[in-house]
Amino acid sequence: MQESPKYWKGIEELENSPEFMKNALTEFADFLPVKESHGASDATVAPRRDFLKLMGFGIAAATLASCETPIRKAIPYLNKPEEVDPGIANFYASTFFIGQDYNSILVKTREGRPIKFEGNPESPITRGGLSARAQAAVLSLYDGGRLQHFAIKKGNEHVKSDRDQVDQEVRAALASATGKIAIVSPTIISPSTKKVIAEFAARFPSTEHVMYDVNSASGLLQANGGVLPSYDFSKARTIVSVGADFLGTWLSPVEYAQQYITNRKVSSEKREMSRHYQFESALTLTGSNADVRVAVKPSMQGEVVLALYNAIIGGGAASSYNDESKQLAKAVRDLKNARGAALVVAGSNDPAVQTLVAAINQTLGSTAVDVAAPSMIRQGDDARMARLIREMNAGQVGAVIFYHANPAYDHPLAEQVVNGLKKVKTTISLNDRLDETGILCTYAAPDHNFLESWNDYEPKRGSLSLAQPVITPLFATRQAQDSLLAWAGNPTTYYNYLRNQWKGVLGGNFQKAWDTAVHDGVAVGTASPAPVARVAAPLDVNAAISAIKSAPKPSGIELTIYEKVGIGNGANIYANNPWLQELPDPVSKATWGNYVAVSRKMAVERKWEQGDVVEVSANGKSIQLPVLIQPGQADGAVSIALGYGRTNAGKVANGVGANVLPLASMRNDGILYTNVVNIKETEAKSPIAQTQTHHTIMDRKAVVQEASLADYIKDPKDVTEYETISTPEGPQKPNKVSLWQDYEYKNHHWGMVIDLNSCIGCGSCVIGCQVENNVAVVGKQEVLNRREMHWMRIDRYYSSDAHKEDFETKGKLDTYEAMEHPSDNPKVIFQPMLCQHCNHAPCETVCPVLATTHSSEGLNQMTYNRCVGTRYCANNCPYKVRRFNWFSYYSNEKFETVNGHMFTDLGRMVLNPDVTVRARGVMEKCSFCVQRIQLGKLEAKKQKRRPQDGEVVSACAQSCPTQAIVFGDMRDPNSRISQIMRREDGERAFHVLDTINTQPNITYLTKIRNTEAEVRNA
Repeated sequence: MQESPKYWKGIEELENSPEFMKNALTEFADFLPVKESHGASDATVAPRRDFLKLMGFGIAAATLASCETPIRKAIPYLNKPEEVDPGIANFYASTFFIGQDYNSILVKTREGRPIKFEGNPESPITRGGLSARAQAAVLSLYDGGRLQHFAIKKGNEHVKSDRDQVDQEVRAALASATGKIAIVSPTIISPSTKKVIAEFAARFPSTEHVMYDVNSASGLLQANGGVLPSYDFSKARTIVSVGADFLGTWLSPVEYAQQYITNRKVSSEKREMSRHYQFESALTLTGSNADVRVAVKPSMQGEVVLALYNAIIGGGAASSYNDESKQLAKAVRDLKNARGAALVVAGSNDPAVQTLVAAINQTLGSTAVDVAAPSMIRQGDDARMARLIREMNAGQVGAVIFYHANPAYDHPLAEQVVNGLKKVKTTISLNDRLDETGILCTYAAPDHNFLESWNDYEPKRGSLSLAQPVITPLFATRQAQDSLLAWAGNPTTYYNYLRNQWKGVLGGNFQKAWDTAVHDGVAVGTASPAPVARVAAPLDVNAAISAIKSAPKPSGIELTIYEKVGIGNGANIYANNPWLQELPDPVSKATWGNYVAVSRKMAVERKWEQGDVVEVSANGKSIQLPVLIQPGQADGAVSIALGYGRTNAGKVANGVGANVLPLASMRNDGILYTNVVNIKETEAKSPIAQTQTHHTIMDRKAVVQEASLADYIKDPKDVTEYETISTPEGPQKPNKVSLWQDYEYKNHHWGMVIDLNSCIGCGSCVIGCQVENNVAVVGKQEVLNRREMHWMRIDRYYSSDAHKEDFETKGKLDTYEAMEHPSDNPKVIFQPMLCQHCNHAPCETVCPVLATTHSSEGLNQMTYNRCVGTRYCANNCPYKVRRFNWFSYYSNEKFETVNGHMFTDLGRMVLNPDVTVRARGVMEKCSFCVQRIQLGKLEAKKQKRRPQDGEVVSACAQSCPTQAIVFGDMRDPNSRISQIMRREDGERAFHVLDTINTQPNITYLTKIRNTEAEVRNA
């Protein structure tokens, strides 16, 4: 039997700090009165004033609009009713893409209200997967922070104006504009939208369309001749990533995660895995999943790539990277052994670094890189944007139109953008609200929400998708394409324009083909013009090597600016979304804001404690943020997330965190998300709302389990640790001895299998559960009070350097003391944790009113109107997965701006009518989406049959892009879950805390790491 490592959740648990011990020893946080001051220095200040900063869902009622039938041309995905039937859900295929994060989706509507997204299984790119951001994007439709009418700026105020008046003035202004007319946007992958812009440019010949991306890939484009290669991680046996968080935020994470996990799943029939090396500065989601991770400073990432180049190709200048850990040499060996199936990627925006990476992949003959069918999802040009900013400041721009672009906030030269706009005569915003850029513009012609719009998309050449409106526009807005057409003098509606463009794509019987494309949401073909023929020039690797060697060598603390999985680049649709603000970061488990992530060594040297506020400065700018001690952070460097510090996004986002982009450096007009910074201590403190260390599992066995691939190949039955108890007949498994009378499931027995090898910790399941089950948002202070309401959480565990054998040689006390000094680069495991639906449920025996009971199908049920809030069940739950409603989150004025979508007619439109909104004093937790189970059973009953496997899927399982979660009927011998449990029984299958014999209906599969390179090739 293998020796299991010890796991710990966070710095607080390792140090046994007084605050943590107080919380760990207390089952529930102390009750706080409704009128608590929430840390205000003046206790008389109403707490509601603090909460007004958190959220902003308007009071505007849109019930009548929501009750209307969706756009008549829309075609439902599953059926085509003549009208909307109350109580019956309709699904419509559509697409979500706002400058980044492409997802093909199915929109679930109830009575004409979009309430939930599912992944579209017809998509060849996302294949039914969804990101956490896409899951949460449905809430953006009901965001009262959206501008609800056209407006013209008069003085310092934007005054509601008639659409015709705005059109008339804009046409006149554009016709008389002197100098350049610029349309500024993030990446646009809609071929029809680009043709609308081209038609606009034909009407106004001085027009230039400038695309820029907040998280730019301009350097990658430049290194590959202006195209973005398509990557297929499923074709790679060895992966080396240098700073590319491809599972979290880099380019197309949903697509890459599905590809990546293909070669990470193992079984007794498939005992091989890809091997993944990660060299990075901050501990990312991708680095957390790597087999081998090496922390390097940002300035060393180029040197790492140069060292790879020298070892694989040769001829370059000597690299200054010191491979003390010998992991780079092992990576080179594995890359060479996997020629053709090797892949190197880099997250740097430096074209020199990307040029060497492209050369390495060419030399290795990587089949995982395809430039013939390039990706379209990053097209921003840093140099063109920088040039436009200079032209604006020089008075050479007569008019500028912003379409989903907000450079006055999200560009490193934002201050110059603001100054430049003062010299542009005509400024127009098509953004959905008066954001930091829109507030500076003269004219506001707000765009529809994407759920109210028609559009097309080509994320990869040859793959098309469509978006269709699923609800009548809620406000007096207009689709941006219709505005551009109107200003160009084209009376055609964008819908008709789009159809005309697709006639050349679909051909044949167009109406039938069009209906099929709208129904499926995807199509094969291209709507983009043929690429300009060019002779492929050889890579100028010598210039790239010289650029890397001549780059300034930092001598101070280095900053890495990164993007979070939750709110991403801080665009309006993400930042003003409370679901995303309260989604714990997969690595730090922090919510509601950004922070300065530092290594343990730096914190000790500078005597920093977590929550100490420091001032970080560069480029003559400074921001103040709290310190977070992050294991895995490269020493001598710090990391700060972008996307925060909004001032005009809405009440959710405004004032949350600080904007780090002004601290970014630029080289040759390209954005480098690094810099050298000065850090100065302040006297302030700001607690970080983390969810991870709200309870402890220290020295509790069989919570998470892991093994190496070598051990798994040697003996699959020896990689998972099973506890036994002593009986008169000898050691037995705990489930062999029980005081309970076991249940007999005669019809259905619902259960779940979670493969820890496939779970990457992305958080999509958390948001999917929250949307499906009307889970409340509680705000930063309540998270600090340990009262987050997520029914499902993803626990992140670090493994300590102290191993089990230390207990035998040093004893427990000395070993625990050693464990208080965490590894500089710990291994990480993600474990989704939810109600285990135990067959011997400890919660059921202690409830005095039978509010929690066991069903005849294996579900641990909650009867909300019986619950009197004793919390005995939560106290008796060993998994700590029950949530208590301390307040009435949907009616208590304290939460009117935190959980505001439950307070207004507009916001309540997103609620799932099949799930009760829980009241104060009631306990709640995962129900295995019982509403979905009942619906599946009823639909099957109509056809006089049993539900088939796959017809009933919980929201978390349906959301998971890597299919780490499998839900089904264990009584069905042919179900996927039954097959997995038969195959994995005695090998990787285990129950959490199996010793206490709760007999959960959720089974986990042990995580396997490919840490032995030579074994993989055996």
